[in-house]
Amino acid sequence: MKVTKIVEGVYRIHILNATDDELMEINEKMGLALSLDEMKKLRDFFASLGRDPTDIEIHAIAQGWSEHCSYKSSKPILRKYIFGIESPHTIVVMQDDAGVVEFDEDHAYVFKIESHNHPSAVEPYGGAATGVGGIIRDVLNMGAKPIALVDPLFFAPPDYPYEKLNPGIKHPRYLLNGVVAGIRDYGNRVGIPTVAGMTYFHEGFVNNILVNAGCIGIVRKDKIVRSRVDKPGVLLVMLGGRTGRDGIHGVNFASKILSEKSEEEKQAVQLGNPILKEPLIHAVLEANDEGIIYGMKDLGGGGLSSVIGEMCHAGGVGAEIHLDKVPLKEEGMAPWEIWVSESQERMLLAIEEKHLDILHEIAGKWDLEMSVIGKTTEGSVLKIFWYGEKILELPLDFMTAGVEYNRPYKIKKVKQMQEIPVEENYRNILLKLLSSVNIGSKEYIVRQYDHEVQGRTVIKPLQGEIGFETHGDAAIIKPLKDSWKGLAVTVAANPQIGEIDPYWGAVYTVDEAVRNLVAVGAKPHSFSDCLNFGNPEREEIMGEFVESCRGLGDAARYIHIPFVSGNVSFYNEAFNRNIPPTPVLMAVGIIEDIRKAVTADFKSAGNYIYIVGDTREEMGGSEYYRLMGYKSTTVPKVRFEDMKNRTEELLKAMGEGIVESCHDISHGGMAVAIAEMCMGGKIGAEIDLAKMEFMRADFKLFSESPTRWICEVKPENAERFEELVKARRIGQVSGETFRVRDGRRWLFNVHLNILRNAWSSALRDYVG
Repeated sequence: MKVTKIVEGVYRIHILNATDDELMEINEKMGLALSLDEMKKLRDFFASLGRDPTDIEIHAIAQGWSEHCSYKSSKPILRKYIFGIESPHTIVVMQDDAGVVEFDEDHAYVFKIESHNHPSAVEPYGGAATGVGGIIRDVLNMGAKPIALVDPLFFAPPDYPYEKLNPGIKHPRYLLNGVVAGIRDYGNRVGIPTVAGMTYFHEGFVNNILVNAGCIGIVRKDKIVRSRVDKPGVLLVMLGGRTGRDGIHGVNFASKILSEKSEEEKQAVQLGNPILKEPLIHAVLEANDEGIIYGMKDLGGGGLSSVIGEMCHAGGVGAEIHLDKVPLKEEGMAPWEIWVSESQERMLLAIEEKHLDILHEIAGKWDLEMSVIGKTTEGSVLKIFWYGEKILELPLDFMTAGVEYNRPYKIKKVKQMQEIPVEENYRNILLKLLSSVNIGSKEYIVRQYDHEVQGRTVIKPLQGEIGFETHGDAAIIKPLKDSWKGLAVTVAANPQIGEIDPYWGAVYTVDEAVRNLVAVGAKPHSFSDCLNFGNPEREEIMGEFVESCRGLGDAARYIHIPFVSGNVSFYNEAFNRNIPPTPVLMAVGIIEDIRKAVTADFKSAGNYIYIVGDTREEMGGSEYYRLMGYKSTTVPKVRFEDMKNRTEELLKAMGEGIVESCHDISHGGMAVAIAEMCMGGKIGAEIDLAKMEFMRADFKLFSESPTRWICEVKPENAERFEELVKARRIGQVSGETFRVRDGRRWLFNVHLNILRNAWSSALRDYVG
């Protein structure tokens, strides 16, 4: 690699006459994560300018062209299936760094979910913590107050044998405890409740865990801030933390495959500081209340390079930046390091000069550093100076637009169901399911998070009698002091179905998100997606992505729920093993009166138990088959009309106040759902399967067919419930045991204490 020093810390890289091998040597040594074709495009561009680039120019372009920033492999598919879903019920105010959706006449809610997978695989505590910090900033930079967090997490089984781990891969238990601690410490210290999430175990995540983080906030409509600047002469001000070498090449690191050498890239993991984040949140919100923020963006992926490039390019202006004005954590940083660093707790504010004194006063009040590092200019060119020396001059459209690929893909054919033997020890199967890591209690994790801070959490992640709580389906937040209107928040994903059939796995994920919201009495309102996949340069992986997006789009379009924000995470692969296709949804619902919210725990003896929706013989991807070691490619298929109709019927019944409790049927099927309701209510149930469809008893008990709920209804409301909802009465709440018969044949009778002991034991031997 041939270079010439320009000034201290800045070099000109000679690429104009570089061979293909030399281009890839430059790519490797500079950590760019670009392809040969992209390096050639970069070389041709500078050839058109008649000069070689500086190192900071190459780094700036590599940030903008990374998969993480440019979505170069996913844009065409997202445009085709995900974007542009219209809804008569959901008013999308704007889509920027996060989705902004109307809540009421004066307010909007803001939310997004995104990934922090690679950093968490290398350094689980810091990676997870800064994932939380980053998603908080995405919501904050729209001018919204962050009010709740969610945390979908995916690991290999905690009992995975050490001897089977590949070099450099950490054990799932170490990763689990580190990730949970990072989320706990950051969220609790910054004072934002973690109210929903999931922890899912599957061998496909052994080499590459998934750590997704979501945040929701609330903002007055007249205080919404844009992530753009459209006027020259506006000052660009850094507020918050100093810039260091942590987080360098974070987006490049996220855009390539993990390997045993990934441990050497810990500099790509940022260092979070929640104690600094809290005053930063207060300062930003106060400045926004003063009306002095002209535009704002958080410094996350790509650092200053992405933030300034995207802000100015979106508004059609250029910028002049003086990097020597950036406050630093350490001496001797090269300009390119300053430019691409992803150090945490930093915001970039666009402020008119007349408002600078007000911002100085606010920053001083909250003991925060601020520095004017540049201003916007006429035109569309970015210029960077280092102690008076110009070291970068690039057109923003070339720097930020990147490239776009229509990658080839293959869609795998899915076979049909295999015959499997009948299992009849239903009691043992139920207890094994309850004690399995995907179904059993996650109380160990949930209790580490403060889900009460801010005092807005109306329905908690754990629901039921004190000391006997069970898992709920969604949390409900009361965002406004003077209104009973609430927000329901949940997450959904099912890699086990998705790995068999990506299309139906994605559709099932939409259905599960809808079920979760409806179960608490909320009308599904909007989605944010985090799409986690392997290497898009492999045709079969791109096929999984295409089919998953098609499934998400088909289901959401049918029920008119838009995707208002999202994130794509590719290259989740190591040692030639991709993760299962894992589209994750963060879903938000509206409940007009939180006092009508419904929880999952049974309430009173004598109440009737109903199953809403149809049970079918579609066992592929079920927890029952996984437990028994069976394989089937017949996965649950959502009937779109049923999803729409059952949702509307059940919400109407809940609106009339005739549903005492409700729980969606998902992992483990009907038997697990009812067991959880019994445990939460500290009361038993008697069920007769003969009231259901005609099929094998184990299928009735453990099928995970979609669009189904268990509802508890008082006898005096039964007639009205049956008028409103297509449902079957299958039993009654009573006693201290969960007992099931199929006509005259009793299948099992299990005491609640035994159920709870099995359920509580799932993670007992693996954590702490």
